[in-house]
Amino acid sequence: MRKETGDPNIFAPIELEKKGAKQMMTVTLMRPLNMIVFEAIVLFTCLYLSLAYAIFYLFFEAYPLIFEGIYGMNTVGIGAIFACCIFLYYDGFLQRAKNRGAPWTMREEYRRLPLACLGGPLYVVSLFWLGWSASPHVHWIVPMLAGVPFGIGFVLIFMALLNYVTDAYAIFAASAMSATSCCRSVFGAVLPLAARPMYQNLGIPWASSLLGFLSLGMTVIPFAFIKYGDRIRAHSKFCQELQRGKESAEKDVKGTVETDRDHTPAEDQMESKEEV
Repeated sequence: MRKETGDPNIFAPIELEKKGAKQMMTVTLMRPLNMIVFEAIVLFTCLYLSLAYAIFYLFFEAYPLIFEGIYGMNTVGIGAIFACCIFLYYDGFLQRAKNRGAPWTMREEYRRLPLACLGGPLYVVSLFWLGWSASPHVHWIVPMLAGVPFGIGFVLIFMALLNYVTDAYAIFAASAMSATSCCRSVFGAVLPLAARPMYQNLGIPWASSLLGFLSLGMTVIPFAFIKYGDRIRAHSKFCQELQRGKESAEKDVKGTVETDRDHTPAEDQMESKEEV
């Protein structure tokens, strides 16, 4: 806009922020940690995504233990392709609903989280399916096919929750994304170290069931966000700041429109005559 209008006094809000070591420490480093501790949406999103991410990498240890010589058959990738198709279909459905002004599209929770509500149960089912179908008496294709709902659930959970956090925190989304990225990286590095001892001590059925029960507990998170998300955001200091900024911008726009309306063509003509 500054380039188009030639007005050097037009600035983006981020350009007005002070730069330096203090700003880097308080914003770049501390804000993500602050959001993990004090923002319920960020905290529970971090927990859910971290567990899903860690289980994904844990399976790189678990699949050889379960399938031994046939691990190279990648049904998780097939599930991910199905998930992308579901996401694209839902995105088109959402856009059509927005175009016709459907009331539910005005809430962030209803726009993004339904995909996680679908992916979560699929993710849990895949873990129990894998654990209890892996047996010498069952053909290997049966536990192998558990990778399809696993891939669908994994991708849908990530797409839905990351998009929801981005929508909910807008200009603070980078800090929220940093928090989720840090947490899931730590979980993804640590939990797979326990894969081999866990599967050897508990056995394939109960080790997979343990992961399934943990994931089942996390499945309620998107449903809780849909029910209580607007109230949680109402008590969030970051979302309150976003709301104040939005209201301020709307007032400025409204004031500009009213000024333009009050400034009639007759007044313009009078001003031009006075200038003459």
